[in-house]
Amino acid sequence: MPDLHQTLQGHDLGFLHLVAGLWGVDPGEGDKRSVLQSLIAALQDEALFWEMVESLPASARQALEDLAQRGGRLPWAAFSRRYGDIRPMGAARRERERPDLHPVSPAEMLWYRALIGRAFLDLPPAEPQEYAYIPDEWLAWLNTTPAPAPTLNVRPATPAEAAHPRLASDAILDHACTLLAALRSGLPLPEALGDIPTAALQALLQSAGLLDEHARPLPEGVQRFLQAPRGEALLVLFQAWQGSRTFNELRLLPHLAFEGQWENDPLRARTALLSLLGPLAAQPTWWSLEGFITAVRETQPDFQRPAGDYDSWFIRRAGSEQFLRGFAHWEEVDGALVRFILTGPLHWLGLLDLAAAAPEATAPITAFRFSAWASALLAGQPPQGLAEENGHLVIHSDARLTLPPLTPRWLRYQIARFGEWLPPDAQGHHYRLTPTSLQRARQQGLKVEHLLSLLQKYAAGPIPPAVVQALRRWESQGTPAHIRRVILLRVSRPEILAELRRGPAARCLAEVLAPTLAVVRPGQVERLRRALAESGYLTEVNLEG
Repeated sequence: MPDLHQTLQGHDLGFLHLVAGLWGVDPGEGDKRSVLQSLIAALQDEALFWEMVESLPASARQALEDLAQRGGRLPWAAFSRRYGDIRPMGAARRERERPDLHPVSPAEMLWYRALIGRAFLDLPPAEPQEYAYIPDEWLAWLNTTPAPAPTLNVRPATPAEAAHPRLASDAILDHACTLLAALRSGLPLPEALGDIPTAALQALLQSAGLLDEHARPLPEGVQRFLQAPRGEALLVLFQAWQGSRTFNELRLLPHLAFEGQWENDPLRARTALLSLLGPLAAQPTWWSLEGFITAVRETQPDFQRPAGDYDSWFIRRAGSEQFLRGFAHWEEVDGALVRFILTGPLHWLGLLDLAAAAPEATAPITAFRFSAWASALLAGQPPQGLAEENGHLVIHSDARLTLPPLTPRWLRYQIARFGEWLPPDAQGHHYRLTPTSLQRARQQGLKVEHLLSLLQKYAAGPIPPAVVQALRRWESQGTPAHIRRVILLRVSRPEILAELRRGPAARCLAEVLAPTLAVVRPGQVERLRRALAESGYLTEVNLEG
């Protein structure tokens, strides 16, 4: 830390005389250099120092003690937000307004007593930034120990806030299986899987090393993950999230838009919040979510902001041109991030139970507590008590496959690549074997023999013979039957259709099925009706259903 000489040498002679006056010492009337040396010599008096400290108002003394407990320094943005700023003044204004005698803030009071300085310091791990600091001489006399890690005064949730629990689960493992299979098969992705936004889950799987930079599943890693017991798989995802520098929760907040080249450190924010949550884990208590967010704002609002900088991040409300700059928007940015981490990743990954004041699924979360799995996950151990994956798939005679809950995830991943996806329900995930789905599987290097082997090994009963016959017939002969929706032209007499086929309207017909029946090409209904009218035939069009 800079000492008194380094702190005072950048000030003008008038400032030095103001400091001397407040300390009650006479540095003489020489030039700046001699006055500076005399002033520093006079201030090397510990008794005088303590006399000055004891004369400070409570607010200024608190600011000095806060700095001392933090090792004698604090980023200037954070310090000035708590204890006020220092008005920039030239010599004339300073002489006129006398801020040394009429300070407007605790910071200004300490500044004109040279009890604090302000300088850019290069202190790892952060980049160089501006700090408020206590000069070395004063810090040595204060002789305080660093403050303990900040703890939060969080109120317990009220009974109403915790009325409707939503317990932590391992459903993220099944959603991960679904997403991996969809990415491997090139299928369109939904916006969310369960209560997890697909973008967030994909980012998490990339952090876990299961996807490459193009979001393509990495076969070996995916196989290990899907074959691992559920407790071990959940730990893999939790630890990947816990240590990730690429999973950026701030950028996942849907109500915010981001511009510019600035970067935030998601690992810094996540680590700080886990540290603040730590003391709450010891008590099986429901805690108020709003109470926790308020406590973070009051105790450690800069948990994700280097040097307490609330101006250099260009963040807008989505759909608005208004930038959310300054501490006044803490709730909308930093508070929203705290809420998202607690109700999002920490709940999805099994660490926190949540609760709402109303039973509806859309009711806002109002309370949280640590889950039964939390202590194991935080200790780097797989949580115990997760269900075993021992379900068996059901094969229907109409070529549908049902995979009940707790069917092995690795099996569902493979079956999903062979089948057309049907909507899941309480009975499990459903797939239909179709020529299109089998052709898609073939393009991925999968064969019908592979599918039959899976069905024989994992089915709850024998494979219906018709299904085996249909699969082998498709493999050897291709698609034997087609079902499609078409528009038909039916005429009352064969000569009408024959006349159409001899003229330009023939291009409107795709296929003649009978002397009075033909298939109309898509988009040609109106052209065909005009051709019939020009030939003297009125046409009734009925496309309902």
